[in-house]
This record gives sequence, structure tokens and C-alpha cells, in this order.
Amino acid sequence: MDVENVVHIGGCHCKNVKWKVLAPSSVVAWNCNCSDCYMRANTHFIVPADSFELLGDSAKFLSTYTFGTHTAKHTFCKICGITSFYFPRSNPDGVAITFRCVDPGTLIHVEIKQFDGKNWDSSYIQTGISSCSKVQK
Repeated sequence: MDVENVVHIGGCHCKNVKWKVLAPSSVVAWNCNCSDCYMRANTHFIVPADSFELLGDSAKFLSTYTFGTHTAKHTFCKICGITSFYFPRSNPDGVAITFRCVDPGTLIHVEIKQFDGKNWDSSYIQTGISSCSKVQK
């Protein structure tokens, strides 16, 4: 089955960080309970890295936080502190988009699934999350 993608525009609260992403209008977002995602209430959908583009001079407003294995790159705006996207440990070939940071109008449906980040290894295997950064055909 072919998945029809649309261009979503989004970014942080102060709009210094802006991006566009090519993804379906209906997505599966992951609600993770790892120590970082839980505290930020970050629920995100994952796309292939090639589907994501940082816009304008957004890069100069970004900072990155890592912890644990230092595989995930948690990016956030230096001005407002919002993580509108990051590079997840589960999908090093992808980008995790905070669904609430997508500008209104293009994201029609969000199905939320749970990812048990407190038990990362078993949840990684059970959920199949690694397939989210693969191009869907």
C-alpha cells in the first residue's frame, strides 16, 4: 500500500527553530516514559532523516543534550527551550518530531502508542519502533 505524504511545517514556541518534514497526514506517535521524554511529556512520530529539513538559520538557535548511552541527540531551542525534534536512540537513521510542534492544518490524525523507555531494550524489540524511520511504500 502506498502512503501519501504531505509537507508539515513546524518548530519551537518562539519560532526561531523552524523545519519541514515529509510525512503522512495520519501518524503513529510514541509516548515514551524514559527519564527525559517523561519529564518533557514528549510524544513524537518518527520519520526517515531524509524527510526532514531544518529551515533558514534555525541551526544557530539549537543546543543538544545527551545522557545514558549518548546515542539520542535531544535538540532544543536555546531561546524558548522547546524540543520540537530530536534524533532518537531507537532510530539513529531518523528524526523524532514532537507532534504538538507541527503547525495546524496538515496533521489530521495521531494514533498514540506507548514506548516503555524505562525498559528500553525490551520495548525496542516488542514495539518494532525501528521500522518507523524506514521509507514506507
